[in-house]
Amino acid sequence: MQIKLSDHFTYGRLLRYTLPSIIMMIFTSLYSVVDGLFVSNLVGDLALSAVNIAFPITMIIGAFGFMLGTGGSAIVARTLGEGKPELASRYFSLFIWCVAGLGVVLSIVTIAFIEPIMRFAGASDLLLPDCIAYGRILLAGSAVFMLQSAFQSFFSAAEKPKLGLLLSLAAGATNIVFDYVFIALLDMGVVGAALATVLGYCVGGVIPVVYFLVPRREGLRLVRTRFYGRQLLHACTNGSSELMSNISASVVGILYNIRLMDLLGEPGVAAHSVMMYVDFVFVAAFLGFSMGSAPIVSYHYGAENHDELKNIFRRSGVIIAVTSVVMVAASEVLSRPLSAAFVGYSPELLELTTHGFRIFALCYLFCGLNIYASAFFTALCNGALSALIAFTRTLLLRGGLVLVMPLLFGVDGVWWSVAAAELLGAVLSAALLILMRRRYHYA
Repeated sequence: MQIKLSDHFTYGRLLRYTLPSIIMMIFTSLYSVVDGLFVSNLVGDLALSAVNIAFPITMIIGAFGFMLGTGGSAIVARTLGEGKPELASRYFSLFIWCVAGLGVVLSIVTIAFIEPIMRFAGASDLLLPDCIAYGRILLAGSAVFMLQSAFQSFFSAAEKPKLGLLLSLAAGATNIVFDYVFIALLDMGVVGAALATVLGYCVGGVIPVVYFLVPRREGLRLVRTRFYGRQLLHACTNGSSELMSNISASVVGILYNIRLMDLLGEPGVAAHSVMMYVDFVFVAAFLGFSMGSAPIVSYHYGAENHDELKNIFRRSGVIIAVTSVVMVAASEVLSRPLSAAFVGYSPELLELTTHGFRIFALCYLFCGLNIYASAFFTALCNGALSALIAFTRTLLLRGGLVLVMPLLFGVDGVWWSVAAAELLGAVLSAALLILMRRRYHYA
């Protein structure tokens, strides 16, 4: 039976509802992982470093899609909980068209200034040509990337998480197939990797537009709408935490690349690339659960069903805690084989990556709480607290500590800074969840 937002959620029902979002986020994160595997093994570690330098720039652009997707889906789900489905569809339509238009504008602007942007991101003279070649193509696909990012949230609000999963699987398969064709068969290097990724974005960003345009008797759909300035502003402010989180993560990634370039040169950036690829997949599980459960929280908050809100919050906390412990254990055991999949051709680089990843992976004990707390406050339409958590754990703590800790501990300070930042961020997240529990009646 189809699970409705209005249902009572047991552990099994909550996991079944969020599982498509979890798998969808993991599979979406595999875009960059597959690119990395093909580029590293078939093109080389310098090309891998170039891809890692260019990728954060494209993620900054995609962050605007996440912003309107997460912030907008909370408003849409709350409106559905208030019993206003037609109004919810009009809000949904406004958010989607704004995402598409903004994506086109950002593509034009960033491509026009791509060389100074890549210089700012830390590209050396040796890496600059590949950075520009890879980045230009990904930035050209900003609109479809942003649409895909937005639809990942809206599929849950539309009670269609399985359809979102199906499209993500199709998009990922498209990326993998064309990575093989463009890189392995046609020897197109980083250009082929970028083209394969954008083709995957098209599957995840264009097909949902067609689906929601088809008239149906019930559920969210793209309809004729008007400009709801207050709701658009609310969606932007409510989703500002996701915007801040993605932009901050990208800026911090740039800081890490610059720091490692100073300490170790291109091999340091390559080692960091491997950790980021694995991190994309591990963190995607937390993001997927938080994204999948957020519309449930918004719905029951809008319906003023406090008992169910408490139930969802309690069960989500247990799931996040168990998953955090499992992730740390798995990452410690798998650190060497995962590193070898990317850089097994270089014993020195393999040792550097394995050692760093075992320290880096300790962050998974705490980042799940931080990601969930930020998404939870977004679902409650409190974008300010959500943004505070996102800004503090990423830009302030991660960015600050990566500048300070290497001065005290050398290269290991770079890896330790991530775990330290997430630990301090978890203290803030727990404090805010405790302070706000009576206001929102979730505990």
